[in-house]
Amino acid sequence: MKRLDCASGEATEKGVQSIDRVLDIVEALSTKQGGLTLTELAKSIALPKSTTHRLLSTLVRRGYAAKREDGGYQVGLKLIEAVSYYINSLELQTEARQHLARLTVELGLTAHLGVLEGNQVVYIERIDVLSGVKLYSQIGLRMHAYCSSLGKSLLAGLSGEELREVMSRCPFERFTPNTITSLAALREELKKVRARGYAVDNLEYSLNNRCVGAPIYDYRGETVAAISASGPPAILTPERVADVAGEVMSKAKAISRNLGYGG
Repeated sequence: MKRLDCASGEATEKGVQSIDRVLDIVEALSTKQGGLTLTELAKSIALPKSTTHRLLSTLVRRGYAAKREDGGYQVGLKLIEAVSYYINSLELQTEARQHLARLTVELGLTAHLGVLEGNQVVYIERIDVLSGVKLYSQIGLRMHAYCSSLGKSLLAGLSGEELREVMSRCPFERFTPNTITSLAALREELKKVRARGYAVDNLEYSLNNRCVGAPIYDYRGETVAAISASGPPAILTPERVADVAGEVMSKAKAISRNLGYGG
């Protein structure tokens, strides 16, 4: 038993050491604008060339490092892409927060910001109206995309094949008499969303909440998030939907422009 524990400990130590070395390589490549040769890289991180080459080969294969035509190495596009996701999420929340606050003040409704993960929406920002009304959503909550205005705004940005793949394992559970319960019905609903530029959760998840959402686009014109305004049906009445949608779309367009969208 002791030998197994020892072997396990040694394996863990080697694993941690390998991770440290990989991070040393990434940091070295990141600080050298013109890239580094294998010899330069091995010297800068104090490792044998053979070890450096083995670790570097894995990074190149995964796209986190790239080999230049002159034989040198530089940071790969995969690393830049991974970091950009985090930077973009921070930028998105920063840009959206002020507009969400204005929605809440101007409309007297609760405002949300959400992103799509699979067939669910993750709420990443929420600004409440100052009232005693308690709504179902909280920051970090995952919500079925097919029965939320945020979700439908995001799903409308997918191609037909992407939508089929994303929704392939969705149970389409019925929460209220208004809930969409099939992919065919969802496709028809998304056609309306694309045509008018906004989505409505018409008491589809809860009979106590109506919601209007609109998509946010990045500099590539891709849908990256959505914002919404929601409230009880007595406050967000059917007669108010069009006016609320106009405000929500206006704020969504402003956020999109700040993210570099030119449409």
